[in-house]
Amino acid sequence: MYEKCVNLLNERGVQLDDIAELVEILQGKYHPEVTRPQILEIVKGVIGKREVQHAIITGIAIDKAAEREEGSGMDPDLRRLLLKDWSLYGIDEVLAYGICNLYGSIASTNFGYIDREKPGILKTINKHGPQCNVFLDDIVGAIAAAAASKIAHTNAKEGE
Repeated sequence: MYEKCVNLLNERGVQLDDIAELVEILQGKYHPEVTRPQILEIVKGVIGKREVQHAIITGIAIDKAAEREEGSGMDPDLRRLLLKDWSLYGIDEVLAYGICNLYGSIASTNFGYIDREKPGILKTINKHGPQCNVFLDDIVGAIAAAAASKIAHTNAKEGE
């Protein structure tokens, strides 16, 4: 299941190194001693969790379904919401919160920041085009936020 998820992310234009870059944006200032190879291992660990895998598969399947021609079985109103990435449609964030909840409140805080700022790969995949990434950008942001949270918890000194 892990390989399937990594392949799905790759097919949608997201490499693990892209997610590691987001983690560095979130935690690099606080923990510069953590190296890119270490971050990649943490990202892989996050993706290795079954709940995260389920979120990846579900979110990307919904994004792909929205891309199909009308009459493909998706409710036309839902399809229209997804293709426009309507700002008040928040189910994509709810799916991402499920990932963040596995890693504590700092993951949710990290996710809120990265979801608003859209740095790195998030800026690229958040552009509206032929590929629907409504769920993808939030899933990628949540994986990065979770990995950053793990670094923060692992490397925190008493009293921080």
